[in-house]
Amino acid sequence: MKEVILKVGLTPKHLCSYLPGQQEQLLVLLDRELLCPEGYERLLSAGFRRSGADIYRPHCHSCHACESLRIDVNNFQPSRSQKRTARQNAELYISLSEQDKPEYFHLYQSYINARHRDGAMYPASRQQYEGFLLCHWLPPLFMECWLGERLVAVAVTDLLRHSLSAMYTFYDPELEHRSLGTFAILSQIKLARELNKEWLYLGYQVDGCNKMNYKRHYRPHQRLISGQWRWMKD
Repeated sequence: MKEVILKVGLTPKHLCSYLPGQQEQLLVLLDRELLCPEGYERLLSAGFRRSGADIYRPHCHSCHACESLRIDVNNFQPSRSQKRTARQNAELYISLSEQDKPEYFHLYQSYINARHRDGAMYPASRQQYEGFLLCHWLPPLFMECWLGERLVAVAVTDLLRHSLSAMYTFYDPELEHRSLGTFAILSQIKLARELNKEWLYLGYQVDGCNKMNYKRHYRPHQRLISGQWRWMKD
């Protein structure tokens, strides 16, 4: 990424979302000129991330555990477990939508209220859903997963020139045994290939957070460490 001077703000310290007993701070982009798909893709490559219409990056002086992770979609090789998940969900039908739909929030609400009762996103609300996932300068793509006539999962994805960025996936909590989160990532990798993209960004990998460690199982992938994208062998 070409070096540029960014206008940013720094949030107050607050409890870390990933590591217990830690506090975190975020850099929040204030430069409105970069709030566009082209600007965001440049910022993704520098470790930033979208939340709603805002762009941020962790900025903790005593901790550097958050590492941006992106999958090399053209060289991706699924593991045996991932192949098994794909076979298990072979009957699912994938549909793409560029419009938010009421049934998405109902599924999101069921997912959050069943699986994240101990987190800041509980209880789910329409305002929180829209503020987290929707964006006026980059309307997301909604990947729908259907089991017959039943909507069972939605993967919210940002479509960019050279990459896709996986924003968030939510699914029917009654179907946890299907590993629909894994299936959604595999489906996004497939879509990225079909669209001739190079990368699928998965957000931040935090090795000390068990909830985040699923990301390291998609190989090959790179992590942004000390400002450099590095291939990981794990």
